[in-house]
Amino acid sequence: MIQKIFFCAFFCLITLTSYAQKCTYKFKGIVTDYHDGTPIFGASIFIKNLNKYATSDARGQFEIPNICLGEIQVLISHLSCETKEVFIDFDKSISQEFYLEHHTEELKEVRIVAASELKTKTTQSKILKTELINAYSSQTLGDVLKNISGVSAINTGNTIVKPMINGLHSSRIILMTNGVRLQDQEWGIEHAPNIDINTAEKITVIKGANALEFGGDAIGGAVIVSPDRVLVKDSLFGKSILTGQKNGQGFSFHSSLSKATKEGWYVNAKTTLKKYGDFESPSYVLSNTGLNAQAFSLHTGLKKFESGFNVYYTYVKNEIGILKSSHIGNVEDLVNAINSDEPLVIKPFSYDINAPRQEVTHQLVKVDFYKRYQNTGKLTLQYDFQNNQRYEYDMRVGSDKTKPSIDLNLNSHSFKTSFAFDSKSNQTYKVGFMAAYQDNFANPNTGVKRLIPDYYKYDFGLFTIGNFALNDATNLDLGLRYDFNYINAKKFYFKSRWEERNYDIEYTDLIIGDYNREWLVNPKFKYHNFSASAGISHQLNENNSVLFNYALSSRAPNPSELFSDGLHHSAARIELGDLRMPQERSNRVSASYNFENDKTAILIDLFYNQIYNFMYIEPEGTEQTIRGAFPVWVYKKTNASLFGVDVNWSQKVTKQIDFKHQSSFIRGKDLVNDRNLIDIPAASTLNSIGYQNKKWQHFNASLESNFVFKQHLFPNNNFDVFIPTTNNTVLLDVSSTPSSYHLLKFHTDVTFKLSKKSKVTVGFTITNILNTKYRAYLNRLRYFADDLGRNYVLQLKFNY
Repeated sequence: MIQKIFFCAFFCLITLTSYAQKCTYKFKGIVTDYHDGTPIFGASIFIKNLNKYATSDARGQFEIPNICLGEIQVLISHLSCETKEVFIDFDKSISQEFYLEHHTEELKEVRIVAASELKTKTTQSKILKTELINAYSSQTLGDVLKNISGVSAINTGNTIVKPMINGLHSSRIILMTNGVRLQDQEWGIEHAPNIDINTAEKITVIKGANALEFGGDAIGGAVIVSPDRVLVKDSLFGKSILTGQKNGQGFSFHSSLSKATKEGWYVNAKTTLKKYGDFESPSYVLSNTGLNAQAFSLHTGLKKFESGFNVYYTYVKNEIGILKSSHIGNVEDLVNAINSDEPLVIKPFSYDINAPRQEVTHQLVKVDFYKRYQNTGKLTLQYDFQNNQRYEYDMRVGSDKTKPSIDLNLNSHSFKTSFAFDSKSNQTYKVGFMAAYQDNFANPNTGVKRLIPDYYKYDFGLFTIGNFALNDATNLDLGLRYDFNYINAKKFYFKSRWEERNYDIEYTDLIIGDYNREWLVNPKFKYHNFSASAGISHQLNENNSVLFNYALSSRAPNPSELFSDGLHHSAARIELGDLRMPQERSNRVSASYNFENDKTAILIDLFYNQIYNFMYIEPEGTEQTIRGAFPVWVYKKTNASLFGVDVNWSQKVTKQIDFKHQSSFIRGKDLVNDRNLIDIPAASTLNSIGYQNKKWQHFNASLESNFVFKQHLFPNNNFDVFIPTTNNTVLLDVSSTPSSYHLLKFHTDVTFKLSKKSKVTVGFTITNILNTKYRAYLNRLRYFADDLGRNYVLQLKFNY
């Protein structure tokens, strides 16, 4: 009897359970684009633990019948989207809305990433990719940028290279590294950017002031150094690059390692070491031109589509030797150096770096956070801190021998936030705010008069930019920015200099202390700067397009232009700023024509830039000091115009042979004094022919020809100097430009696959093949020595 009751109860329980587990519920929903709210057609919805699936229709809707109660694991995927996985506690028929980012996979492409970062299609810009950057691993940012037409460099030797865009450099160019504006006392011609190019996956150059998001004072343009992309998947990879070269008898080593997870966590570490001894011209050793450099960076954070954060740290230290013969003791030495065919000091090759030399350390810390808001846009918050320590060592004797002549410490804090309204595909907007604080300390215990004083500086900026797709062929960009700059300095002036500059008439209210022969003054300046840009691009047909752009920009004078007052030892000249310097204001118009098909690509860039209150420095005479007589370089202002054209032509001759050409011409005019501007690059043309064969271990070879014309357009800044030892007055020719020159370069490389996930590339390069003797107009050391001779470079690159 008990057994019958038990079986009856068990049967009833089974029946009730079966009835309770009837899968009669419906799971319905809609799949839309998180970015702009549009429905996504063809999305796959898969319930993993029930093995059921459906596909969204044209309205983004789907329905899956016969669902059981309980937890379900849902995978939503689409060809152009990142797969999304969700867990749902399913207790009745429900309708669920899912959001996918329809552009996530597309953004992994380099070109689309670049477009999304710049948010514009109407600027004259160019991108350098990883392969080219790796080939220049042992060199500088300025060297690799010279691969872009219209971009040249102004040098102090071959290790201090400052980029120049369409004839403008230093404070007129914004340098961005991983979203941070570089603050490293860029005002000096002999101050190289403290950026390790090995931290870059790509480098974007914008010609002209069309990147208002980064600053309104980029009269020359902007250089944007972008780090490696973060892959949101489980991955571990790295690369190492070892480069050795004969000229300088040195090496460069770079290594990086990246780890990422599919949850979005990532970390990337990089390090670079460089060591070179004295470099050589075709005929002699360039004594005391070695380089020791170290760099390290760490990048980590969490990357998800809806939100994430990044933490970034870089450390760069450079010890740079300055050509021994460029350190003159007085103006007579300068006359003798200019008149000599060889440097006055030539010593045997050495790795020693003695005075004159520079030692510069730069550290940067950045933290940023971003969050996306559905059907609206993306909010970004960022804070960064930079410390730049600069020592410049003069040739001194006695107890001061180890003291630097210049000891500057610059601390910079910056906060910025922006919101991008990008939910609509045919129009996007971005607004932002920036606040920054700088504190510059000039150590008074160097034993010499401080060239740059103590100062602190505040900057505030507001901007808004909009991008509009007027139709399938036409795009319009508009931007507006306001910047406020405030600088507060304390500086000693010799009373004789104060009166010589007529400051005793205009600035008596600035004097706060009387110290025998010197005044202590407290200049305070405020500047209001307005910038704007407008551009339009139009696709004429499948192969032809044009763009036009106008940019208004304004720049406050930098500390050097305002306060310089004394002997700049590494430059061996007296530099004088001017407290009366106003803001520069630039009006730049540009146009581009682009033709492209399967075999041919032609790009022609034209620009005209008129700059009011253009600030520049030029030689004016000599001055006697306790060290002797030195040339005096004075900061001045004028109204100027710059006009230029850049041409790029790429031609696919056969499937394996291609030809490339680029040329640049620029002319700068002083409109007030009706004369040519100083330090304008000469016209140049570069041609190369390349051969590729993938069947031969991805073999590549190229021969490059670079011809630089003589610069005939320069101002006459020559002046007479008195030589006490000969009791004669002679003409000091500091203006005449060097002759034209032609350089040949050969490069080849092959790639061997070591395993499924690793390979090695072996590259070999010869520069200045003919060992040509030449002097570049924009190399400050051209007065004292020839440029570099032939160089053999061997590079090994391991990807793993």
